[in-house]
Amino acid sequence: MRKNILITGASTGLGEGMARAWAAQGCNLALCARSYDKLSTLQSELQASYPNIRVLVRPLDVCDYEQVFEVFQAFRQELGGLDRVVVNAGIGSSSAIGRGQFPSNRKTVETNFVAAIAQSEAAMEIFREQNNGHLVLMSSVSGVRGFRGPLNVYAATKAAVASLAEGSQLDTRGTPIRVSNIMPGYILTDINRDTKNAPFRVDLDTGVRALVNAIDKEKRRAYVPWWPWTPLSYVLKALPFELFARVM
Repeated sequence: MRKNILITGASTGLGEGMARAWAAQGCNLALCARSYDKLSTLQSELQASYPNIRVLVRPLDVCDYEQVFEVFQAFRQELGGLDRVVVNAGIGSSSAIGRGQFPSNRKTVETNFVAAIAQSEAAMEIFREQNNGHLVLMSSVSGVRGFRGPLNVYAATKAAVASLAEGSQLDTRGTPIRVSNIMPGYILTDINRDTKNAPFRVDLDTGVRALVNAIDKEKRRAYVPWWPWTPLSYVLKALPFELFARVM
């Protein structure tokens, strides 16, 4: 079992849900996010419910790249090592290309992809020194194709994250270091709460259970929940462009 787990973006949504699930499994947690108050509340709750584990929290803006390395190393020192790092922090995009929202779209790219590179660098440095570890990159089903409108930039960042994960898998092939590309479908969080007619969306608890189960299996790639997103991913990839444009 991966005993010491670091999760970014752990104050809300999927990050908070995964923290609760792994705490219940008896894992030590290193939790970071921009909202330190929410982290502190979560820390107190988890320590009260599971007194035999350690729950460490630190504020972190993943776009402060130097701080990413500092925080990861500090957690490593406090816990005596890191067994798994979940690159979970991310934001949605708000506008289609050409609608005057470049600053917002740039922020999405920086948070979802550039910061993911920083987190991966920081995690892999630790794992290479330990000669062991599990890097988890949170992509999305939306990363399998280009999407229109406000999803355009978001989907592009998630495609980039998926490519980063696969490249890292090639780099660590034959070593004790594992890398997983996790591709959730629509799980109800603040990012997609306002998305109209989100297909096959599941509630947060259902989604988190599926996520933790997939991550614990340490597969190279996992669509979450498995049904219907695994078969649908092949359909999405295979749809001719004109048909894809009509249905999506």
